Amino acid sequence: MSTPQLRLATEADLAAINDIHNHYVLHTSSTYALEPMSLEMRRNWFTTRPEIHPVTVVEDDGQVVAWGALGPFRLLGGYRMTVENSVYVHPDHMRRGLGSMILQDQQQRAAKLGLHAIIAVIDSKQDASIAAHSKQGYREVGRMREIARKFDSWRDVVFMQWMVE
Repeated sequence: MSTPQLRLATEADLAAINDIHNHYVLHTSSTYALEPMSLEMRRNWFTTRPEIHPVTVVEDDGQVVAWGALGPFRLLGGYRMTVENSVYVHPDHMRRGLGSMILQDQQQRAAKLGLHAIIAVIDSKQDASIAAHSKQGYREVGRMREIARKFDSWRDVVFMQWMVE
């Protein structure tokens, strides 16, 4: 394997982004999406994003192996300077520091974009994600009990926050 390279995503990356995300939709509680996203839906998601909500990918040997995005935390205008993050690593490329690479980049981009805070919404049983966010300076700011439902069970959610300085 070569050295992984992080860059802004392009439309050419959407199939790989979608494949990675849909794996997590179908097999994990890393996302509370219940249905896979079609490539057309993913394209619309990507092409309608404002600059303040970038999508990045990590490429290794010409293959997208991880991706992340900053997106709206809530839709009301008062929340516009706070974003929610997403980070997904291809299951065959776990434990290589790719998620941390994306988290660090998101923090740098948030600062350059003049954002105030990044919120991570994580299933309480996703220990690796909680640990990765903690390692990057995120702090747990709340837990909500049984607010999501997936795989026929109620899910507790951890809210973590990183403040842009």
